[in-house]
Amino acid sequence: MVDQSNLNEKEENQTMKIVTLCSSGSCCPVVKIAETQVEIGEPGNLCVLTMEQWQTLKERIVKEEA
Repeated sequence: MVDQSNLNEKEENQTMKIVTLCSSGSCCPVVKIAETQVEIGEPGNLCVLTMEQWQTLKERIVKEEA
């Protein structure tokens, strides 16, 4: 018998992109991009955006409105 919870967790990890915002890899905020939301930050200081909010943020940065 296969443990479905492990399969779902693996599938989620395969679709999630993680970007570290510094080169040293320690104490750095990360951006986790999943199918339905984007998390920006680090433990204790985390911002969760919907995909619509994420798209708006990206557009405003590219247009230099931020």
